[in-house]
Amino acid sequence: MIVIAHLSDVHIGATAETATRTAAVMRFLDALPYDLDAVLVTGDIADHGLAEEYETAAKLLASRHPILVGPGNHDVRAEFRRVLLGGDPGDPGDGPVNQVLRTERAVYAMCDSSIPGESSGRLEDETLAWLETVLDGTDLPVFVAFHHPPVTLHSPMLDGIRLHRAEPLESLLAGRRNVAAVLTGHAHTAAATTFAGRPLLVAGGVVSTLRLPWEGGTGWDACLDYALPPLISFHVLDDEGRLTTHHRVVP
Repeated sequence: MIVIAHLSDVHIGATAETATRTAAVMRFLDALPYDLDAVLVTGDIADHGLAEEYETAAKLLASRHPILVGPGNHDVRAEFRRVLLGGDPGDPGDGPVNQVLRTERAVYAMCDSSIPGESSGRLEDETLAWLETVLDGTDLPVFVAFHHPPVTLHSPMLDGIRLHRAEPLESLLAGRRNVAAVLTGHAHTAAATTFAGRPLLVAGGVVSTLRLPWEGGTGWDACLDYALPPLISFHVLDDEGRLTTHHRVVP
């Protein structure tokens, strides 16, 4: 059985509480009486893409479990790569930040869906080619993770800035039995649907929670609730290949 934790949208620097909320989540995970296969953080690590925000994130997003942290639309690739990944300070690092984590039981492909300077997302051809190589290189279950959901989630504010040009990814994933799930963030609301015939699971937000239209979330000012506690998800892949997700709030 594979158990992973999935969180997203910590937005260090957005509010005075973001560091406190992130620290609470990581303490909760580290105190578990179980060794997770992985902790995945699907983007929007910093709110403004500043070096000092990433320095704070690097301290907070440390874990006794294997952890993989990807970028979102609020992140800046060069600073993300330099501070969080220990990249060369002299390298501008403008290309996609694609990473892979391999454990004994699964492979985690963290793709960069960000478009520098834009809120919506896209997987560049370079990223799709990289992902194809990762998928072809293993018979283990693969969790494909990135920031922007590739389908509508029925929030007009969010759906306008989702992953665009999702068809090449759908074609790449279709029919691949070793793809366990597609995991995203960006929405600040836990959601479950399908994509390319596989489960598509969206993490809730650590910094805030999205109000849906029927909850009064009809404009950006009304869209995000910062009072609700952080939400994380546990994805469980059992020996029969069935994927089950549990959601937990972290007080």
